[in-house]
Amino acid sequence: MAKPPKNAISPTRAEDYPEWYQQVIRAAELAEPAPTRGCMVIKPDGYALWENVQRTLDDAFKATGHRNAYFPLMIPLSYFEKEAEHVEGFAKECAVVTHHRLEPDGDGGLAPAGKLEEPMVIRPTSEMIIGDVYANWVQSYRDLPIKLNQWANVVRWEMRTRMFLRTAEFLWQEGHTVHATEGEALEETLQMLEVYRDFAESYMAMPVVTGEKTPDERFPGAVHTYTIEAMMQDGKALQAGTSHFLGQNFSRAQNIKFQDKDETEKFAWTTSWGVSTRLIGGLIMTHADDDGMVVPPKLASTHVVILPIYKSDDERAEVLEYAESLKGELRAKTFDGKPLAVEIDDRDLRGGEKKWQHVKRGVPLRVEVGPKDIAKNGVFVGRRDAGKSVGTGRDEFLATAADTLAEIQGGLFDRAAAFRAEKTHEVDSLDAIQDLFAGERTAFARVPIGQSDEATAFLKQHKLTRRCVPSDSHDGGPCVVTGEPVAKRVLVAKAY
Repeated sequence: MAKPPKNAISPTRAEDYPEWYQQVIRAAELAEPAPTRGCMVIKPDGYALWENVQRTLDDAFKATGHRNAYFPLMIPLSYFEKEAEHVEGFAKECAVVTHHRLEPDGDGGLAPAGKLEEPMVIRPTSEMIIGDVYANWVQSYRDLPIKLNQWANVVRWEMRTRMFLRTAEFLWQEGHTVHATEGEALEETLQMLEVYRDFAESYMAMPVVTGEKTPDERFPGAVHTYTIEAMMQDGKALQAGTSHFLGQNFSRAQNIKFQDKDETEKFAWTTSWGVSTRLIGGLIMTHADDDGMVVPPKLASTHVVILPIYKSDDERAEVLEYAESLKGELRAKTFDGKPLAVEIDDRDLRGGEKKWQHVKRGVPLRVEVGPKDIAKNGVFVGRRDAGKSVGTGRDEFLATAADTLAEIQGGLFDRAAAFRAEKTHEVDSLDAIQDLFAGERTAFARVPIGQSDEATAFLKQHKLTRRCVPSDSHDGGPCVVTGEPVAKRVLVAKAY
């Protein structure tokens, strides 16, 4: 009887998906639990991924006319009380500072002292404090639009945490803009949704569904919330980014007014939009396999790792010279408009151990070079997406390396898109949706389902949520729960 193939990650996805996810993070050295409850330490390889996410999105934001700024971490409690729906939506997640110093407690420890006149909320999001600043900045239509972005950390007091997906503190960007007209603000909201969609699909190789959130899933205080929803390898949905049309709700609460060209005073129209380190979780669950991380080349901090192989000092000198020469020639090549990122791993470790470390890291291309390869002016190349290595000529490898990376990038997207297509269904009856999600089954269902209490109770019973009304949703039908007419189908799924 043939032995089952060995994998670097245990358990496998099929055996225990949640634990597999944690083990991939550990094996790829992306992050680890922090001493602070519910938080994580992002390790260099994990932070390098986030830096590439930042760099790419920051360029896209600036190309669409936005600039970066920074606003305070602590927000006076009274600011949240100005917008009732907003504070209600975030109240249970807020971490609150009530004292401003520590003093000896008389038993050898320390205790909070110096009670604040007004408690400070550690930002769960910044609409309220940024809006207050904007109210001072905006006087005339000539001051508009304001289009700013902030790269920051936020705190949301989560009880059940999972690294990258849901932690008490996480990193993100939040855009906040102010406009003179409703049309300009809505255009901004949809433009940023498209920036997110393009990034997810073009760089993360993660296909997404764009659409509008239903009222029960809308950002607290928003008029419209738009989202990108991705399917993970376990068939569950991940909200990967949102863009909010806030209308005049926040400008009225914060008195953001301006004198228009007709000399009348008007309330401004505002938007906000953001993505977070949750994208790294999405990257893992879209592409990683039972051997570890698989990084799309456009976001990889290392495109090619060269592994020298030798048995003696003489061989070492020859192989390292060959490897350094190869590294220099590779770095002269470009991929996605940038030089190839190449490293040589000459650590004093066994070749097999080094190879598996880079497999688990998800480096797109591994290149082994030894005396035999040098004799043939060749290399031995392993593709992370293919799971096999082949020998080839050095010149051929140099000529095709960038094209191979592009092929890997496209292949990862195509594979994820095919998986999503296979698990997406049009559903028109109660029996069909119950069967589709029976037990632990997962899928994406496009289904006519309304906003009634009965429909919401049915979804909750089956651990389902309305993810969005897809942008391409046109046909509706009778609600599968109540039979009442529904204008457009809703994307329904089990979700993170």
